[in-house]
Amino acid sequence: MTVRHFLTLTDLSSNEFTALLHRAIELRAMHKKGEIYEPLKNKVLAMVFEKSSTRTRVSFEAGMTQFGGHAIFLSPRDTQLGRGEPIEDSARVLSSMATCIMVRTFEHEKIERFAEYSSVPVINGLTDDVHPCQLLADMQTFLEHKGDIKGKTVTWVGDGNNMCHSYMHAAKLLDFKLNIACPEAYKPQRKFLDATSDYVELMHDPLAACQQSDLIVTDVWASMGQEEEQTKREAAFAPYQVNKSLMAVANTDALFMHCLPAHRGEEVSADVIDGNQSVVWDEAENRLHAQKALLEFLLVE
Repeated sequence: MTVRHFLTLTDLSSNEFTALLHRAIELRAMHKKGEIYEPLKNKVLAMVFEKSSTRTRVSFEAGMTQFGGHAIFLSPRDTQLGRGEPIEDSARVLSSMATCIMVRTFEHEKIERFAEYSSVPVINGLTDDVHPCQLLADMQTFLEHKGDIKGKTVTWVGDGNNMCHSYMHAAKLLDFKLNIACPEAYKPQRKFLDATSDYVELMHDPLAACQQSDLIVTDVWASMGQEEEQTKREAAFAPYQVNKSLMAVANTDALFMHCLPAHRGEEVSADVIDGNQSVVWDEAENRLHAQKALLEFLLVE
């Protein structure tokens, strides 16, 4: 039997993606009602963190507990991977003991190699290239608040980073238009632009990009590992702050999202992220429900 991995959104079909979002909404409702549902009893999720995280760790760990299973947190200090053990060896050993493995790391090629040698599903908790689990939560949140995103306009403002790349994949799979407003030096990678060109428009004027948008999204200007570039990035991205001026040219009922953590006064103004168009807290909570839907999809026959 072929093992199903979730390394990018493109590992899903459009129908599977949509079904996952609807299932996540069902699981959220069940959770709110206090229903006990434990399809992963006695199952184990190994969580390998080479990059630290609050939301990724807590959401996967809580999700496994709520599903009746168990999650094991492994930092670089806790594994032989951090001491130079080959990825292939770690993948073989961990997958012989765990039911599923979540990896949060730097180079995307590393998680691809891990999946190649794993005998159980591998989930991408984030790489430098993409952040697919966050897009499950974001698209669930849009569906809950606004309905089907098909045919809508989404604007990404800021760095053409891993989050941006996953938004590009989502645009293609769910059939929405994505405007990307970014400085010339911080464009998305060419391979992502080539793969999604029919759904994406690259722009450098954030005001123009936000016109009549249904959703505006941003991220920090300097991601983990880019701290030494902070001053340079602040100068480049200063015109790309999401503030009331940008929100004013979007549709009046447009939503604002941010994957968090956020730096108020940098990529987003406080009055936007804390305002009534912001759905960042639902978005953050939905990491739990969307990933439970994903775990069920990958592990329950």
